[in-house]
Amino acid sequence: MPSPAPAEPRRLRIVVAEDSVLLREGLVGLLTRFGHEVPAALGDAQGLRAAVDTHAPDLVLTDVRMPPSFQDEGLRAALALRAERPGLPVLVLSQYVQRSYAAELLDTGDGTGVGYLLKDRVGQVEQFADAVTQVAGGGTVVDPEVVRQLLRRRRDPLEQLTPREREVLGLVAEGRSNAAIAAELVVSEAAVGKHIGNILGKLDLPPGDGTHRRVLAVLAYLRA
Repeated sequence: MPSPAPAEPRRLRIVVAEDSVLLREGLVGLLTRFGHEVPAALGDAQGLRAAVDTHAPDLVLTDVRMPPSFQDEGLRAALALRAERPGLPVLVLSQYVQRSYAAELLDTGDGTGVGYLLKDRVGQVEQFADAVTQVAGGGTVVDPEVVRQLLRRRRDPLEQLTPREREVLGLVAEGRSNAAIAAELVVSEAAVGKHIGNILGKLDLPPGDGTHRRVLAVLAYLRA
């Protein structure tokens, strides 16, 4: 029997907020290239909420620092939107590792459908496109450097994890699948599954489906 044809990638409606004209236009072109629709692309955070109200996007892609003060306008708008619409996926692109901003974003809702990437570290177009799809689908994607910065400050809840379990959980926080983690660590997928089971047990997470518990584990890791 012939194998079934692969599913078509989901076409997303994405609102973009980025003050740099060149980067904004580049993001629109890139998202369009991957089959997505960008009904609004803004240069400031003030119109972001109105654009979301008007277009009901599947994802908001925003910078942190935007006019008029270039402090945290983009993030504040994203946080307000997440408070109003807990299920709204938000992917933040930032020039800097801003630990408090990342932690605050990850604390919204139940931690699903959020991402925090550093602009200069998105090395491949496909990597970025995959992050967009993951976050829009309810995943949590965090740049590894952001993970490291957060861990330097917070570790306590993870003291009971072994070094290998922390390593596995770090890769989970980066959005890696079990297969990708196995390839990275040169172990079997069964070994990865056992590590993740141990992690979930040691963190004493509430019962639920596996995906939700993985997200809770990632949040525990980033808040630790």
